[in-house]
Order: sequence, then C-alpha cells, then structure tokens
Amino acid sequence: MKKLLFGAMLLALAISVPIPTMAQVSVQIGIALPPPIAFPAPPAVILLPNTGVYVAPDLAVDFFFFDGWWWRPWEGRWYRSRNYRSGWGYYNGVPSFYGRVPSGWRDEYRAHRWEGREWHYQRVSHPELQQNWQRNVREQSRRQPQVRSQQARPQQSEAVRRQPQVKQQQRREVARPQQARPQQRERSAPQHSQSPHGGSEGRR
Repeated sequence: MKKLLFGAMLLALAISVPIPTMAQVSVQIGIALPPPIAFPAPPAVILLPNTGVYVAPDLAVDFFFFDGWWWRPWEGRWYRSRNYRSGWGYYNGVPSFYGRVPSGWRDEYRAHRWEGREWHYQRVSHPELQQNWQRNVREQSRRQPQVRSQQARPQQSEAVRRQPQVKQQQRREVARPQQARPQQRERSAPQHSQSPHGGSEGRR
C-alpha cells in the first residue's frame, strides 16, 4: 500500500513539472562552482604590460581582474564575479582578454622581464584598483557625448554657412533701383498776350 502511494506521488510530480524546467535544473546542478579562496586581505594585483589585464601573482591559482570583473578558471571552465570573495557564476566560453595573457607570465614576473625587456612592475592595492576602474568608466562615459557632438557639427556649420548667402541675396534685392516709370508731361497750350488795344501782339 505504501509503495503504491509513493509511486502515485512520483507520477503526479513528473506530470506537474514541465520537461524543460527539469532539464534546466539538471544543467544548473551539473555545473559545480569553484571552491572558495581564503583571503586574509584583499589581493594585490599587477598590470600585465600591453594587455589591460590585472593579475594576482601571490595566489597559487590564476586570478584576473578585467572590465570590472574578477575572473578565475577552474577544471576547464571560467567563472567570474564582481566580488573577489564570493558570488561566482559560470561563464560560458573563454573570455576575450585571455588571448592577450602569455602562458608563461609567472616566469616573466619572477624574472622581472617582459618580452625580453626589464619589467619594473608596481603592485596595485585593492582601493587603487577600484579607483582605476572607476576612472576608466568615467573616461568612457565622457567620450560618448563628444562623438555625438562631432556628428552634429557638420549640419550646424552648413546651416550657418547658408545664412550669410540668404542675407546677401536679400540685400541685393532691396538695393536694386526701381525702374522709374515715364511720366507724361502735360503740354500747356501757348498763351497769347493781348494788347491793350484788344488785338494780339502776334497779329501786328
């Protein structure tokens, strides 16, 4: 009796839960998260030359900072988080910045050399790293309005260029002399002065 009741409950559960939901749950459960790292203090990082990538050289595992995220590979997968202590999530694929990181960067770090040249790296503390990142974000936000203003300038300059031409054309039209219409002069009839004797002077 108990077996029949238990089987009925399993059947009802399988019918009520959709298949895609069950598959999604299985995928999430299948991808494990990396083990946490015990940090006695925020990790100090160094900037790898010509990459824009920060790395924590004191850790035994690869630990990167790029584009506002902390990154770490583990068992062939990549994970990232906004916080270096927790909040890790699975990242599908390999981050683009990793192609600029040489595989032997640790050897270069120990030898104080990079690509055959002396490398005088400087350690960056966690507060300095956050300040550098916030500065980069502000610089990127400032560049966006400049691009828009440069695109709008040609239209504005073209309109400004047309204004003097319109004004000059208006001035020419006003300055044109109006053609004077010929006025018909009224011809006055010749007046004949009369002499005091009653005859005209022209008849003498």
